[in-house]
Amino acid sequence: MLKEIIISIQAYFEAHRFIVKHRLWKWILIPGLIYSILFIGGIYLFWISSNSAIEFILLKSGVKSWLDRMHDSWLSFFFIVGQIILRLVLLLFYFSLFKFVFLIIASPVFAYLSEKTDSIIANKEFPFSIKQLLVDIIRAVKIALRNMLWQSVYVITILILSFIPLIGWVAPVVALLVECYYFGFSMLDYSSERNKMSAQQSIDLIGNHKGLAIGNGMVFYMLHIFPVIGWLLAPSYAVVAATLSLHQAQKTHVIIR
Repeated sequence: MLKEIIISIQAYFEAHRFIVKHRLWKWILIPGLIYSILFIGGIYLFWISSNSAIEFILLKSGVKSWLDRMHDSWLSFFFIVGQIILRLVLLLFYFSLFKFVFLIIASPVFAYLSEKTDSIIANKEFPFSIKQLLVDIIRAVKIALRNMLWQSVYVITILILSFIPLIGWVAPVVALLVECYYFGFSMLDYSSERNKMSAQQSIDLIGNHKGLAIGNGMVFYMLHIFPVIGWLLAPSYAVVAATLSLHQAQKTHVIIR
């Protein structure tokens, strides 16, 4: 898995050179601009609503009233840490929902960008078909909904575990890895579909090579550390990097078909 993660991370550097060389900027900046606007709006909505959500959870669970009765400084410390962890897990859960909505909206552009990358690498043109594009979009939406369902199950489980002292402290890390995997999964599936793989075949392939998906998602999230420029580049760079990483994995026999 470590080798696959390294391949995915290196693919982002290769993607930058690839995009510059083949002048793909219009396919990078337009979806990136839309993503940035939605991202800023989404984070703002989360920030103003998360306090109310956490307060509601604590009141309904009885944790807050129990803590008030205990008057223990150590318990208060764990409570504060728990609130921070809970907020991080909720942020990841919220971001995952936002991410899948964007993936559904941007699926036509991402499907084309992945195909364009593949055609340049293979030095051949894939015949354009409106019918095939619609099939690609429907598949991308189905995969996004399927991933959103499973990821929600995992994140809700992690959310429950985050209430457990000490054990819950690793919850944000686990939730982030789950986020990375399912995002990378969506990016890699564009190539699987183009290679005439069924959804189940794609699920099996990516499931057997989780490192490629996790590595792709890791760099995608790391790019968000850089305001504006990172948000602009992250989505489309992820598509190109995913396509390149699959080619590299096949070349080095990490994936054998």
